[in-house]
Amino acid sequence: MVINNNILAIVTLKEEQEKVRGGGAPLFYGEDEEEVEYLSMLIARITDSMVHDLGNGINILVKH
Repeated sequence: MVINNNILAIVTLKEEQEKVRGGGAPLFYGEDEEEVEYLSMLIARITDSMVHDLGNGINILVKH
């Protein structure tokens, strides 16, 4: 089974928790921007997905 064009994960700053609610994708929280970028990169490598920066401290990982 191949999952395409779905949000696989959401990575955001711990302080931005109010902006993101769980739905179907797991949420990961970083302490700072550097950790958010690092977590996003690692998860993208593991899931073979793309990171999309929404520009407000929130990254989504999408399998295209």
